[in-house]
Amino acid sequence: MSGAVTVREGGCLCGAVRFRAKGEPVNVRICHCRNCQKATGAPFFARALFEQSALTVDGEVGRYASSEALDRIFCKTCGTRLFAWRSNGTVAGVALAAFDDHNVFEPTAHIWTSEKIDWVRLDDGLPQYPEAVPG
Repeated sequence: MSGAVTVREGGCLCGAVRFRAKGEPVNVRICHCRNCQKATGAPFFARALFEQSALTVDGEVGRYASSEALDRIFCKTCGTRLFAWRSNGTVAGVALAAFDDHNVFEPTAHIWTSEKIDWVRLDDGLPQYPEAVPG
């Protein structure tokens, strides 16, 4: 069928929150910034960036403003961190591991490597940027 829009689904650990992402992501990157480390409790945040208008979220979520520009969205029941949501209404980073098919997207770059944890080794051949991607 021509013109069909791809929809990918995902959700939290307990199933209380489900989401749908329509179309293709703006980009797929791994963020090593300190805020992402602390917000996820992990060495980095692997995410697919989507326009917020492409995302539909069902279920009760919590929201924490981790900076002036970014809210962290999580399941209120199990605590799964699902999104990094721009407070200006533009885009949201969706956790790659939260998609039902956790292999659906492959990252294309590492960002904020200036804040990378020392023992993390980046030998996957992807471009690395000390902060955000220029431009």
